[in-house]
Amino acid sequence: QVRLVESGGGLVQAGGSLRLSCAASGRTFSNYGMGWFRQAPGKEREFVAAIDRSGGSTYYADSVKGRFTISRDNAKNTAYLQMNILKPDDTAVYYCAAEQLGLGYRPQAAYDYWGQGTQVTVSS
Repeated sequence: QVRLVESGGGLVQAGGSLRLSCAASGRTFSNYGMGWFRQAPGKEREFVAAIDRSGGSTYYADSVKGRFTISRDNAKNTAYLQMNILKPDDTAVYYCAAEQLGLGYRPQAAYDYWGQGTQVTVSS
């Protein structure tokens, strides 16, 4: 079992930045690929970014490419999502998730563990 706890969400003006953190506990964090997903009101949850177990490969949705950066610190059992140049369309609940193949970029259904989410609100 892996427990994931997100933090770092909040209210920010358009153009601003936030850094989300996802703290993991339980099994060996460095074995898992990590992903960030988001769900806006009235919309389905969508992929944002993913990273493989070593941190050597990263993947991004087109909508956030060049603005968001996913990273991880295996020594601290934590994954991060640095979000810059935020837009009102980025408003959503952001979830981190872990998948045990360690690949990172996989379909949502393949992720084994999910956090509770953290709210990000971007005002115009």
